[in-house]
Amino acid sequence: MNPERIFEEFPAPSYRGAQEQALRDIRDAFAAGNDVVLVRAPTGSGKSLLARAVAGCARRVDDADPSDATGAYYTTPQVSQLDDVAADDLLADLNVIRGKSNYSCILPDERETPVNQAPCVRKRGYDCSVKHRCPYFSDRAIASNRSIAAMTLAYFMQTAGSEVFRKRDVVVVDEAHGLAEWAEMYATIQLGPRTVPFWDDLRVPEIDDLDRAVRYAENLSQQCTRRKDELLTQDSLTPAEVRERDRLQELIGELDWFVSDYRDPQSPTTWLVDQSEPSGTTRENDDEPAGGPLTIKPMNPEKYLQHTVWERGNKFALLSATILNKAAFCRQVGLDPADVALVDVEHTFPVENRPLYDVTQGKMTYEQRSETMPKIARTIVRLMQRHPDEKGLIHAHSYDIQERLANRLTDFGVGDRVRTHDRDGRDAALEAWKATDEPDVFLSVKMEEALDLKGDLCRWQVLCKAPFLNTGDSRVAHRLEEGQWAWYYRTALRTVIQACGRVVRAPEDHGATYLADSSLLDCFERARTDMPDWFEAQVDRMRRPELPEFDPHAALGDGARSRGNRGASRSTGGGSRAGSRAGRDGSRSRRGSGRSSDSSPVADVWDTDG
Repeated sequence: MNPERIFEEFPAPSYRGAQEQALRDIRDAFAAGNDVVLVRAPTGSGKSLLARAVAGCARRVDDADPSDATGAYYTTPQVSQLDDVAADDLLADLNVIRGKSNYSCILPDERETPVNQAPCVRKRGYDCSVKHRCPYFSDRAIASNRSIAAMTLAYFMQTAGSEVFRKRDVVVVDEAHGLAEWAEMYATIQLGPRTVPFWDDLRVPEIDDLDRAVRYAENLSQQCTRRKDELLTQDSLTPAEVRERDRLQELIGELDWFVSDYRDPQSPTTWLVDQSEPSGTTRENDDEPAGGPLTIKPMNPEKYLQHTVWERGNKFALLSATILNKAAFCRQVGLDPADVALVDVEHTFPVENRPLYDVTQGKMTYEQRSETMPKIARTIVRLMQRHPDEKGLIHAHSYDIQERLANRLTDFGVGDRVRTHDRDGRDAALEAWKATDEPDVFLSVKMEEALDLKGDLCRWQVLCKAPFLNTGDSRVAHRLEEGQWAWYYRTALRTVIQACGRVVRAPEDHGATYLADSSLLDCFERARTDMPDWFEAQVDRMRRPELPEFDPHAALGDGARSRGNRGASRSTGGGSRAGSRAGRDGSRSRRGSGRSSDSSPVADVWDTDG
C-alpha cells in the first residue's frame, strides 16, 4: 500500500466539508505503520469517496512481485449502500459483483431463470455456449481482474478461500459499525423446516447441552452429505433439487464449522444453543422425547472473522459514523486496540440544522406500551399539524407498533396522510413514498440505516421506541448476565445516531428529529461517555417544542384534504403482524447456552416483532 497516493486517488473534483483533512489523517495513520484504521465519519461526510481514495492506494500489479497481494476490495453489509455505489459516476471504477441469484440466465428458454438455477448448475457436465456472455460470470471476471472489486459483506465472507477472489492488498469496509453482529448473524446456524430440506424426515432429540448439540450436528452433517451425494449422481436436476443441493452443501459447511470451532481449545468463540418446542405429533415407539427446531449461535466469532475478513487483506480501512468506542469495537471483532488507529472526521453540518426535540410521552416497553402508544399517536397528529406541507418518517421499530399506530391514526381521521409497508413490499412502498410530492407520513420498520432522505424527501421524523436489543435473544441475555450493560446502551445509541442521520444529508439541508419514548433520554444519560462530540452537541440543545393543540383536521394539510376521504391508511400490507409474541414466548430455553429466542442476533436491525 502506498498511502501517499490518497489525494490523487480521491475521485471528486473538489473537497467538501472536512474531506481534505480526513484524507491527510488517514494517510498519516497508514504511514505510521497501522494495518487497520478506523474512520469515524459523520453521516453526509462522503464516506464512499474517502473509501475509494483509500482503495486506490493499494499495491499495483506493476509494482508487485508475483507473490504479492495487489488491488483492493470494497465491501459493505448494506445492499442499498452497494446500489448507491454502483449508481455513483464518481465511483465508476468500483467493479460491482453480486450473488448469482441477482442475475438472469441469457439462454433463450431461460430468460426468467436466475443464474443459480440455470442449466449450467442443473445439468451435470453442461457446457454453456454463452458462458462468456453470462452476466454473472462476466461481472465476476471483471471484478476479479480489476483493481477494485465491490461486493456486499455477505458475498465477501462467502468467497473466503475462493480461487477467484483471493487475498488483496487493501480491504475497505463501509458502514463497519455492525461488523461483529453481522459476523454473528452469518455464522448462526438455523436448523428447522425452512432451512433443512428433509426436516420432516428427521428425528430431533431434546438438546440440553452443547456437547449433545455437537454430536447431533455431526450426525446431521453426515445425513446431509448422503442426500447431497444422491443428488450429484443424477444427470439433471429440477430447480427445486438445485436449491436443495446448494442448501445441503451450505448446511454441511455450517455444521462442520461449528463442530470444528467448538472442539478447538484455542478458539475464543462462545456457542449458545436455543431449542423451540417441537411441532407435530410424536412418533410411536420413540424412547426419548422429541425436540424442536434449533438455533446454534456464536458470540464474538473472532475466528470466523479471522478467516472471512482479516486474512483477506494486508491493510484495512473500516468506515462508519458510529464506531462509538474503539476499544470495545476492537475486542468484539478480534483486533488489538494497540494496533489500530482511529481517525475522527469533523462534522460540518450546522447543529441548528439537525435539531432534536423531546416529545416523550412515557416508556414503550412491552408492559407500558398500551398506555404510552395512544399518547404518541396523538403527538404524531400534532406533529403533522406542525409540518402540514412536509413529508415525515415515523420509526415504528416493529411491525406490532406500526400496525397499532396506523390503526390509531386512522381512527383519528388522518389516515389519508399515512403510508405503511410490510416485509415483502418494503422497498416498493418506500420508493413510492419518496416519489410522491404529497406531504405523506411513512410508518417505517427498521429503516434507521442506509436511507438517504435529502432535501424535501423528508423534513421531520419521530423515534417511537428506544431501539434496545431484544433481551429475549440468548446472546443479549448472556452478555447482560455478564454485566455488559455499557455495550447494551451503546448499541442502542448507535442505532439512534444512525436514525438521526437519515433526514439531514448536506450542510445546507435541515430536518427535525422528535423523540417520543422516554427511554431514549435514559439511553443518552447512560451512554453519554460514548457519544461523539457532534451528537452530544445535538443532545445538549434538545428542548420540548411548542406544538399546536390536537386537531386531526388541521393535520391533514391542504394536499391530503384535497384528495378526499379515502378511508383507511394507504398500506401495502404492513398492518398484518409478521410474528406473534405468543410464538416467541412459547419456545423453550436450553442452557449450555442461554434463553431461547427465534429473533436474529442483530436485534436492533432485524428484530421486528417486539
